[in-house]
Amino acid sequence: LTDKYAEGFPEHRYYGGCENIDSVEKTAAKEAAELFGADYAYVQPHAGCDANLVAYWAILSKTIETPTLEEMGVKSLGDLNAEQFDILRKRFGNQRLMGLDYSCGGHLTHGYKMNVSARMFESHPYGVDKETGLLDYDAIEKQAMEVKPLILLTGFSAYPRKINFKKFREIADKCGAVLMVDMAHFAGLVAGKVFTGDYDPVKWADVVTTTTHKTLRGPRGALILCKKEFTDYVNKGCPMVLGGPLNHIVAAKAVAFKEAKTPAYQAYAQNVVKNAQALAAACIEKGMKLQTGGTDNHLMLVDVTTYGLTGKQAEAALFKCGVTANANALPYDKNGAWWTSGIRIGTPGLTTLGMNENDMKKVAEIIDLVLKGTKPGLTKDGKPAKGKIELDESIQAKAEKEVQELLSKHVLYPELDLDFLKKEFVKGL
Repeated sequence: LTDKYAEGFPEHRYYGGCENIDSVEKTAAKEAAELFGADYAYVQPHAGCDANLVAYWAILSKTIETPTLEEMGVKSLGDLNAEQFDILRKRFGNQRLMGLDYSCGGHLTHGYKMNVSARMFESHPYGVDKETGLLDYDAIEKQAMEVKPLILLTGFSAYPRKINFKKFREIADKCGAVLMVDMAHFAGLVAGKVFTGDYDPVKWADVVTTTTHKTLRGPRGALILCKKEFTDYVNKGCPMVLGGPLNHIVAAKAVAFKEAKTPAYQAYAQNVVKNAQALAAACIEKGMKLQTGGTDNHLMLVDVTTYGLTGKQAEAALFKCGVTANANALPYDKNGAWWTSGIRIGTPGLTTLGMNENDMKKVAEIIDLVLKGTKPGLTKDGKPAKGKIELDESIQAKAEKEVQELLSKHVLYPELDLDFLKKEFVKGL
């Protein structure tokens, strides 16, 4: 699987001898489509960014390229002369995209200026309400009716609430847009039947993209789900955007999709949200300020400026104590996208370890302990720095001990002798 080139899609490859590859890919696609209730599944993308690029170009091909070819009286791109191709190329470049603003929890690939998506499209990001931090569907509809985007995109990388996709479908229909959803961060909650009905994106969107790791707990890779009418366009991911698929990863995706159909996985998905809500409640009880006041999904955003810290400082302090979180901008963040005012915390990994709602109280205690024991370091001229920290050594020692005690109760691989591995392979590094 690792060595076979297989550009194209099943039964339409640019290389011979791909019969076994076809079988693996068709199995993965069938499992994915059944899992999510989709018309079609395209399992080749290597990463979420790749999946979004394929989706964008599939939408452009269906809505711009095909009508242009019909207008010009030709069947394929190869039949266009240079002048005609230039006309088509310019039509591609004049389309509009409306996605959630990066500063409000959207993703780089949703039209952020530093990303190619904002250069492919005329980007018109929408935000969240400045008071509540929530999506304002009425405001989004008003903006969409003014902008008239080709693609109305929703999904997030840092938004702690569920999204009403039925409302987005209604908005897309009113403004004449293709509805695309990036569910990379919450696909596992869709697969696990936590998000259903109005909150199931596959039911309402034309095209859905996702990664296959994160909450889905599969291999590092991505997936596209789409309505039947987009199938032929999505299948052109190669050569349109991609090269050959990573066949060994496609096989692993098939296993992940199969596992996600089990009652055990659905229980896991439910517990991810239960743990997240328990952790959010415990953090609030400790006096922490959470974006939107809590969470409906697997993540939460903590405003660490109440501790006198930037997100980068909080991230560094926690890491020193054995807690991994990431600095994350809050909506309309005065500290910007690098230093940030918040941290993002999630519960999928903790839930995989077997931790429960009671354990979340201890996690919140450790986070609060560390942040209270941290203060900004100083710059050369004696002013508070945005990146440097001073962490109380006794606090660090106490936090590290509590982290180890918690982890010792929830060992991921109990059959492995971690002390031996550290002794033999970490020494001298």
